[in-house]
Amino acid sequence: MTNHVDRFHAALTVLAGHGHIKQRLMKAYEDNLAGINEDELPISLKQSFADLRQQMYSVTPLTGEGPVCASVRKMSFTEASDCAALVVTLFREIARQQDDVQVSLALSEGEEVRVPPFLVKSV
Repeated sequence: MTNHVDRFHAALTVLAGHGHIKQRLMKAYEDNLAGINEDELPISLKQSFADLRQQMYSVTPLTGEGPVCASVRKMSFTEASDCAALVVTLFREIARQQDDVQVSLALSEGEEVRVPPFLVKSV
């Protein structure tokens, strides 16, 4: 899942950059998110990511144009902004789930916390 967090983070970096929202959305998706298979994502994110993918591949491209480019070109500014917001939401959720996994792996229940001797204050 770390790889997916990194890919979504890279997409956010592009979305937060300079340029027109449609161009940033296209670049963010094509360069970072297009290769993600929704089956690799946590169950709670699969449908939202599938919805994003459907929006990014909704238009048949013209000659020399990719499907993502064609789809984003046909989007209104509001639709492009909504897709960008969905990327942000997906990143938040996948990062939150990764944090939950790391916290649960930190210590098992009943496992004793051992303090190194050099950290113990002597009286």
